[in-house]
Amino acid sequence: MSVKSYNHRIHKADQPGKPLLFVFHGTGGDENQFFDFGRGLIPAAGIVSPRGDVLEHGAARFFRRTGEGVYDMDDLSRRTAAMADFIRAHKAEAQPSKVIGLGYSNGANILASVMLAQPDLFDEAMLLHPLIPWQPAPQPALNGKRVLITAGQSDPICPPAMTQALADYLTAQGANTDLVWHPGGHEIQQSEVAAIERFVGETV
Repeated sequence: MSVKSYNHRIHKADQPGKPLLFVFHGTGGDENQFFDFGRGLIPAAGIVSPRGDVLEHGAARFFRRTGEGVYDMDDLSRRTAAMADFIRAHKAEAQPSKVIGLGYSNGANILASVMLAQPDLFDEAMLLHPLIPWQPAPQPALNGKRVLITAGQSDPICPPAMTQALADYLTAQGANTDLVWHPGGHEIQQSEVAAIERFVGETV
């Protein structure tokens, strides 16, 4: 894999040694969905926004599923490895001070899957409405990572119990995990944006 293995948008940091932010869209989104948001969130950072290379009824995704909340685990494994290689290639080229990930829905799921498989790639992650419908194996290398999870208490796609289970798992691995709820569903609310800004502001 290389820095060109996914269709993507990129903004290179103006100076070397700045953070590198990867942003991952939700189902039906593309590389534009969070690109400008990322630019505004950390203006000094480099930004990489890949487009998912799986189509589901014309909607771009990062891995296949057989139904709502039912993942093709073999495909997820292959595409997690491919995404990890893509991220590693950009990290090697940019030589950033830290690597941060932000993903929404399907984008949060591929980001989480990469972190579980190769935790050395990211220092911090923001998972908006993730759904990890399996019990991850212990991953001691997550110790010390900073993770923000945002979720809706009435989300019909990501059941709150599964969101809580993911947060509990990350905490058990030693990750510094912050879980922020809003009363709505799968939509992104302003309170989540505020939580993201606070999270980023603590380290950038």
